[in-house]
Amino acid sequence: MALNAFTRSSTRVRVAAVAVALAAGGGLFAAGSASADHSVPRSDQEIPNLTQVTDKIKAYYGDTVTASGEHYASPDSNYAKQLASIEKKAERHLDHAAKKAAHENGNHGGQHGKHAKPAIVLDLDDTTLLSYNYELEQGFHFTPESQDAYLKNKDMAPVFGMPELVNRAQAKGITVFFVTGRDEHQREWSARNLKNAGYRAATDTAHLYLQNKKTPPAYLPCGSKCTTVEYKAGTRKHIESQGYKIVANFGDQYSDLSGGYAEKSVKLPNPMYYLP
Repeated sequence: MALNAFTRSSTRVRVAAVAVALAAGGGLFAAGSASADHSVPRSDQEIPNLTQVTDKIKAYYGDTVTASGEHYASPDSNYAKQLASIEKKAERHLDHAAKKAAHENGNHGGQHGKHAKPAIVLDLDDTTLLSYNYELEQGFHFTPESQDAYLKNKDMAPVFGMPELVNRAQAKGITVFFVTGRDEHQREWSARNLKNAGYRAATDTAHLYLQNKKTPPAYLPCGSKCTTVEYKAGTRKHIESQGYKIVANFGDQYSDLSGGYAEKSVKLPNPMYYLP
């Protein structure tokens, strides 16, 4: 997910249906192949019924409501099952990448330091942290104000299986970076949530990148006017310039994954919204 509050509120597009296709190949582990169709409907029959789409989304996530009205996805849901399938493939790839890096950089013929260090990059919303409860509370209507209020006072649940996958990668010597379109002023809330959700990776300024439109970093030529792809790809390029090789890039939007600077892209499912 991952646009900052300003950009996201102006470009966020609803997906018309729950996509459950699973594909792999061409460097991409994919799920939820969603896109936005901007053609003008010729009749109401070409428009999915909003209530029915919402009901499908709830069923896909296995909507569970607590006594206090909080919404959670079910670990037995089709969403969770789809995640598990994708994460299993990603785990095999990361294990292979870690083993390869250990062979290249470990005590092997004095070659330590000559090869790039392995790293992974992860988006936050609906990649590491699940925004489902926030979306239901807001009726799938994002506003910067409501997001701030939520992040300040509540933690999002982790995306099923992702803390285990990320912690396993870190334990095998892979450096973890988080790159989100959340705004810089949301840093403290985001770092707190990641820690409470079970992620052990560092969330300091060297490992957690948020979008800063007031004082954009010099390594982004687009400055304060970056598109999502420009911001995320440019940040990955910056990470690689520090001596890392990004062996996998995880995101729930194709805009999280486009632009290069990653050996493998891992698309996680998200039928709730589409971000170009």
